[in-house]
Amino acid sequence: MRRTSRHAGVTRSRQVVLTVVALGMAGYAVEGGEYGSSDLLVLRTQVRAERSALDRLRHAGDSLRQEERALAEDPRVQEKVARELYGMIREGEILYQVVARDTIAR
Repeated sequence: MRRTSRHAGVTRSRQVVLTVVALGMAGYAVEGGEYGSSDLLVLRTQVRAERSALDRLRHAGDSLRQEERALAEDPRVQEKVARELYGMIREGEILYQVVARDTIAR
């Protein structure tokens, strides 16, 4: 009878040890190693941010392509740029330039 109770105690101890080991392995599988679940959440957040930045860059690229096309093909846009950036005028036009008083050399 003593052997049975001693054997039952060993079996119970073995179950406790195996349970602790199994829980430890499960915890390591979830959080341990190089990429745990918290790392996965951080990486997912970074992926979302990068995708958002990529979308903004694609939109900016599309806008620049449209502007490039307009500068190359649209005479109205070309005239606007020539007038605003280079101060060009059409033949027969008179350019009036308004200058602030504080910029005039005395």
